[in-house]
Amino acid sequence: MSRTALRATGALLLIAAGCASTRPERLPVMPSQLAPCPSSPNCVSSQAADAAHHVDPIPYRGDHIEAMRRLRAVIEAMPRARVVDTDDVALHAEFTSRIFRFVDDVDCVVDAQAHVIEIRSASRIGYSDLGANRTRVEAIRAAFAPRQ
Repeated sequence: MSRTALRATGALLLIAAGCASTRPERLPVMPSQLAPCPSSPNCVSSQAADAAHHVDPIPYRGDHIEAMRRLRAVIEAMPRARVVDTDDVALHAEFTSRIFRFVDDVDCVVDAQAHVIEIRSASRIGYSDLGANRTRVEAIRAAFAPRQ
């Protein structure tokens, strides 16, 4: 086999390994606490203290159970999204990229006292996501926003 073929095969194996990454343990680990973002720029969270990783939580009006139902409908309507686990206070979804089939995890938990949904979106592998997770959270927020 030529060196070019070997390199191409190696690159494809790396991509395949990345696409087959395993789902993290169910997040959040506490009822209103999301996992912290790693130092890499491929994660955003409404509970992050630093500006590089921080996004605002999603405000809601009314009952938190109805808000979670609405959030689930918003996420299920998004391209390449799959809700994996949900209940009245938490939701875990996976988003798969179109070309390389990379998977990003989105976790949401309700803070019923503050009337917000805390949200975290993170890539399973890699270092940079080129802003994909931040863009996704803003798209979820825009679709969830009450119609005026």
